[in-house]
Amino acid sequence: MSLFKREDRAALGAGSAAFALIAVMFSFSAVAIAAHADNRKSGAPAGAAQVTLSEFAISPASISAPVGGSVVVTNAGTATHNFTVQGTSIHTPDIAPGDSATIALKGLKKGQYSAFCAIPGHKDLGMVATLNVGSTVSTAASGAGSDSMGSMDPATMTPAQMQAMNTKMDAAMKNGIDAYVAQLKSGPNTKGVGNQLLAPKILPDGTKEFDLTAKIVDWEVSPGKVVKAWTYNGQVPGPQIKVNVGDKVRVVLKNELPESTAVHFHGLEVPNAMDGVPYINQPEVLPGKSFTYQFVAKGPAMGMYHSHNDAQQQVPDGMVGAFQVGEMPLPANTGPVSQEVPMVLNDAGVIGLSLNGKSFPATAPVIAKVGDWVEITYFNEGLQIHPMHLHGLPQLVIAKDGFALPQPYQEDTVTVAPGERWTVLVHATKDFLGASNTAGIWAFHCHILTHAEGTSGMFGMVTTFIVEPA
Repeated sequence: MSLFKREDRAALGAGSAAFALIAVMFSFSAVAIAAHADNRKSGAPAGAAQVTLSEFAISPASISAPVGGSVVVTNAGTATHNFTVQGTSIHTPDIAPGDSATIALKGLKKGQYSAFCAIPGHKDLGMVATLNVGSTVSTAASGAGSDSMGSMDPATMTPAQMQAMNTKMDAAMKNGIDAYVAQLKSGPNTKGVGNQLLAPKILPDGTKEFDLTAKIVDWEVSPGKVVKAWTYNGQVPGPQIKVNVGDKVRVVLKNELPESTAVHFHGLEVPNAMDGVPYINQPEVLPGKSFTYQFVAKGPAMGMYHSHNDAQQQVPDGMVGAFQVGEMPLPANTGPVSQEVPMVLNDAGVIGLSLNGKSFPATAPVIAKVGDWVEITYFNEGLQIHPMHLHGLPQLVIAKDGFALPQPYQEDTVTVAPGERWTVLVHATKDFLGASNTAGIWAFHCHILTHAEGTSGMFGMVTTFIVEPA
C-alpha cells in the first residue's frame, strides 16, 4: 500500500475538479538553509576553494581552483560523506557531519576533472561535481544561474548577487512543488509503487502463504533518479503483509540476489528457528536457493520484515516491508478508521532520504475527507532518528512498536528511532479545510530540516496531508 488510497490512485490518473483546485491553491513555505557559512574555517589555506557536502549534493556543482591550490571540504549534512577526484589519488578521508577536511591539488594539471562522494550509493544519488583546475570565476561576473553561486559568501555579496541567488533558490523551490502537485492531476511522477498489499495463497489447511522474491531492480526514487534497488518482489518498500491474529503463516523466500540473504520478522513473536538470523538460528539463504518460514501470528502486532544478512546494505537499499497482525485497538471516542497508511522511513543506501521508497517530489500525499480517521504507522528502517511533523492536524499517538498505549496522547511531532514503529490517529475535521471550504493542504515532513529542504528546494522526506470537503 502506498500513501495513496486505492480508490485515490485511480482518481489521480483521471484527474478531478477537487485536485485541480488543490493544484491552484497549493502553497508551502520555504526555509532556506545556508550551509555555506560553515565553510569559513579558520586556518584554511588562503584562496582555497570551498565545497559543501550534504544529502545528496556537492555544492557548488562547478568548483574552481588554481593549479597547486587546495579545497576545503565541509560536511553540512547529517550522514558521513567524502570528496574524491576521479582518476587520481586525491581524496578526503570520510568526513563526519559538521567536520571539514582540506586536500591539496598538488600534481593536478590545468583542466577539468570529475569529483564525487565515494560512499557507496552517494554518487548515484547526485553527489557529483566538476572540478576546474586553473580556472577562476569572478564573483563580480557571477549572475543568476551561475554554478559558482553556491560557493559565494552571503556576507560579501552585492545586493545584485544576493537577489540573483534568491531568485535561483525560489525558482528551484517552485519547480519541485509544481512537480509534486502535478501528481494530483496526472498521477505519480515516477515508475513503481511500494507497500502494495500482498494477497496470500490459502493452503488446504488454511495456512496463508506469502511468496517473497529477493532481487535487484531499477527503482525510480524521484523523477529521473533511477537506482539499483535491492527489493522484495521488485518494489520498495516490499509488499505489505497483513494477517489476522491466530493465522497460520508461511513465508517462502526465494533468493535471486548475487549474495546470501535471510528474512527477520522484526517485532513479531515467532519460534527461534524462524527468527531469520544466519548462523544463529538458520543457515544463510544462498543465491538461487529458497527458505520457508512458518509460524502462528500472535498479536495484535505492528512489525516489519527485513534482511538480516549484510543488513547495513540490503536493508537501506530497499529490503524491508511492513507486517501487520490484526488491528490496533482504538481509544474511546475515536474511529472507525477510514484508511491505514504504513509509512516506511529510510535515509541511507541507494534509496536515501525517502518516504515509502520515494523522495520528494515523488512522494504521495495522504488524502482524507472531513470526518475521516486516518491511522498512520511509521516504520523506521533507516539509520537515523526522524521527528515526523504534521502541520496543523494533531497526531494522537495510540501505540508504540505495536503495543497499545494505556494513555494515548497528542503530538504534532512524533520522534521515530531506527527500528521503532509508532502508530497515530489523525482526525480530519472541517477545522483543517482551506479558505472558503476548499481543500486544506498541510505540510508533512521529517523535522531534521536537512532531511527535507535545501538551497535547491524541498527533497527527501516531505509530503502533504490533504483534507477535502466531505
